[in-house]
Amino acid sequence: MTQKPGRADKKLAKLWPFGPDLLPRLLSAMALIPLTAIALAAGWLPFALVIALVMAGAYREWEIMITGKHSAWPAVPIMGLIALIAVAHPMNGAWASTVIFVFAVVFAAAARAPNRHWRVAGVIFFGLATIAFLAIRGSSWVGFWAGLFLLSVVWMTDIGAYFVGRIFGGTKLSPDVSPSKTWSGAGGGLAFGTLSGLGVWLLAGWALETPSPFVIGLLISVLVSISSQLGDLAESAVKRRFAVKDSGDIIPGHGGLMDRIDSLTAAGMVLWLIGLAHRGLGAVPQGILFW
Repeated sequence: MTQKPGRADKKLAKLWPFGPDLLPRLLSAMALIPLTAIALAAGWLPFALVIALVMAGAYREWEIMITGKHSAWPAVPIMGLIALIAVAHPMNGAWASTVIFVFAVVFAAAARAPNRHWRVAGVIFFGLATIAFLAIRGSSWVGFWAGLFLLSVVWMTDIGAYFVGRIFGGTKLSPDVSPSKTWSGAGGGLAFGTLSGLGVWLLAGWALETPSPFVIGLLISVLVSISSQLGDLAESAVKRRFAVKDSGDIIPGHGGLMDRIDSLTAAGMVLWLIGLAHRGLGAVPQGILFW
């Protein structure tokens, strides 16, 4: 008796729950992680240039998503302004980035093009995220550890959510927004991200000879991990609003740049606000790690 294809597919899914996208995701990670680590370690202008390229490219995807077309106006000028926000930070400080950011928001609001309110929202989001990343990295070695802390929490949250969610499945987290996400995946992501963040937190305290309380590292790791998952859900909601599956196809297994940095941008802004509130504008990395 010939087995029905539908039943065969279900059995195969139980044996291999990760689908065909696992290998492309792994290959992309093998390329992106070293490049990100090198940029983070280099700091200053090299790091700013990487952030400029990534955030300008992500905004380009946002513009295409909200308008449904590849138009140069006003996307290209705004991309240039977002790139300038990044480059200005190490060269002239946060005040220069802030001035350019304000001008970019005004420009987006004044530009005559469809979906103006979505455009302004995109400029605010990507502009603030750009400032947050540069402020977290700063110019000192402390910034390297603060950036490593952020990356470890976000990446391990993503990895934990992917593998735990695919293996255990269960109740959907938000079926109307992202049908593939489950509560088991969210819990796995939170556990993986928190433990990874604590590991970097303790290692940073040892390396910088300024150990901070374990409980503070635990709370910040939990908050950053939750923020990264909320950022992922928020982007999924926006994509569903515009009937888009992926923001692009530049990264195999992940989609576009927005698909890759959605968690990172949300978590980065939360971590930036923590450092800003604790130590002020000129000492964001210290405000993250020194308690």
